[in-house]
Amino acid sequence: MKKIYLFALSTVATLGFLKAQTPCSTGRYASDTFTNVTVTSNVVYGNNIKANGSPQSLTMDIYQPTGDIETARPLIVWAHGGSFLGGSSSDADVVTLSQAFTKKGFVCVSINYRLGLTPFDSTGAIKAVLRAVQDMKASVRFFYKDKLTTNTYKIDTNNIFIGGSSAGAITALQYAYLDKSCEVNYYINASTLNSLGGMEGYSGNQCYSTKVKGVINLCGALGRYGWLESNDVPFCSMHGTVDGTVKYNRGVVNPGIPLILLDGSRMLKEQANALGINNPFYTWYNQDHVPYANGSNPTAYMDTTIKFVRDFLVSRLGCTDPALMPQNTPAQTATLYAYTTCTTNVAMNCSTVGMNELTHNSIISEVYPNPSENDMTIVFENSNTTHKIELYDITGKVVSSYNTENSNFKISKNNFASGLYFLKVSNKQGESTTQKVIFK
Repeated sequence: MKKIYLFALSTVATLGFLKAQTPCSTGRYASDTFTNVTVTSNVVYGNNIKANGSPQSLTMDIYQPTGDIETARPLIVWAHGGSFLGGSSSDADVVTLSQAFTKKGFVCVSINYRLGLTPFDSTGAIKAVLRAVQDMKASVRFFYKDKLTTNTYKIDTNNIFIGGSSAGAITALQYAYLDKSCEVNYYINASTLNSLGGMEGYSGNQCYSTKVKGVINLCGALGRYGWLESNDVPFCSMHGTVDGTVKYNRGVVNPGIPLILLDGSRMLKEQANALGINNPFYTWYNQDHVPYANGSNPTAYMDTTIKFVRDFLVSRLGCTDPALMPQNTPAQTATLYAYTTCTTNVAMNCSTVGMNELTHNSIISEVYPNPSENDMTIVFENSNTTHKIELYDITGKVVSSYNTENSNFKISKNNFASGLYFLKVSNKQGESTTQKVIFK
């Protein structure tokens, strides 16, 4: 009897597992199963400093199927285009994509990220991309944090996808495949990278996961094809052969002025094929940049886009639905130039920051000015106790430490390098708080 009981339990568990692995068995995710979409706008997922040194609250619009009772839903995080100079979460193409996939049962997010290109050259471009990547990572961490705390949005964190249009696609590709600090150092030095917040950035929800299941590349490009390595996540791409802004094959990104040399979708197809990475690719023959937004018949191109991306997503979810828009034959020849893989990486020290969000609490009343060019003053809520003040750099190294019994304390920049730091304040009661501060 015991063996029969255990067998029954095993069978139930197996059936449950199989059911969980076939989410399209009821048509969900492969077709429209919801009529209405509920949009929650301007949800704050973090904050950081813009290119001009001013702070920005980072927000996103969250799309959920109206009336949905599913408790573990796949998520797509979309980033808009605009050459890292303009655009927003309410751009028509990302809104259309979000609406379309939410009706299929996904939760979709359209993020706002920091804009600005200073200086207007390749160095400024890589800084802009890094800021956008850091912000997208913060938005993904937001949902990992939500899953482990309030579980408000009912996300299956095993199935998080990232994607975007144009600059948004560049952001998503760099997010997934630019994963070593030595790769960034081709463009900027380690000191500049540190001043920007490192590879992960500190836009919010520190130390939660940024793992994703796949990437949606709509007219994007990667800094170097060699950043794609054999263990990387799959991606799908769509690109026009005569794209004059972000080149189909390899070329200089030109949003009105030549900016930075990148490897386009055709190059990434060649590299991914060589590595055995799943990478369905759809070519828009004789089409320019983002034809689903700017082409002669954008509605038709958007329909093609939704169908092709749908095929990629359901396959990544383990579904067996037939493709609505199979990939076609790439145009042009992609020639992979010599590339040497680097190995050095500087990771964020999460043991310093902990799993708590970096915000004020009852210990600190105010920190000003922040950012600061010289002195920074900390005002304490309780002046009748001793406070320990520690300043960490982004690698987790303590660069200064103080104790005070005063009601406020002034930190001078002195010999600190310009950049982002963590200010940790503890009291005798064992309470502590950590927050971001910046010396300009």
